[in-house]
Amino acid sequence: MKWPVFLSIFVLFFLSLNLNAQEVVSKEMIKKIHSPHKATIYSAILPGLGQAYNRKYWKIPVVYAGIGTIYYFASSNGKMYRKAREAYNYVASESDYPIDNDFVDKYTAQDLQTIRDYYRRNMELSWVVMGLWYVVNIIDATVDAHFFDYNISEDLSLRVEPVIIHDQPLGEIPTSYAGMQAGLSLKIKF
Repeated sequence: MKWPVFLSIFVLFFLSLNLNAQEVVSKEMIKKIHSPHKATIYSAILPGLGQAYNRKYWKIPVVYAGIGTIYYFASSNGKMYRKAREAYNYVASESDYPIDNDFVDKYTAQDLQTIRDYYRRNMELSWVVMGLWYVVNIIDATVDAHFFDYNISEDLSLRVEPVIIHDQPLGEIPTSYAGMQAGLSLKIKF
């Protein structure tokens, strides 16, 4: 091998090396970014998971209490709707087979139709409210994630102080009390 070829290969080898004299990045130096998108997705997958991601653990029982309450009303209205529908179908078709439904003997066909429609409306409305509660859960997680890194100072104060206002131009020394007025100064510190 010739000497210039060896030298050029040697120079190219060292030029291809990545020689950086930089600091090693530690975990403290990397600021973890709190993502509103993650909070939205988490809360959409499982209600309350976005609130846990935002470290607002006290909101999780509120989310599930709302879901449980709405489910209770949807379920009980659905049960009453099915019972009223069964009684209405029995009375409207003038059937005579034995049935275990206490609505049959109490109400007329017109009353049963009104009762059936009432419970059906309430059942459907309960499911709509459940969907709205689910959307509110997602919106809450998203908004909380946006404000996660928002710095709110603990030193928020309002000071009210009495002041004396001079009517004379700045720099002049007042010679009498005639040009002075009493006032209040409001100072907000944040």
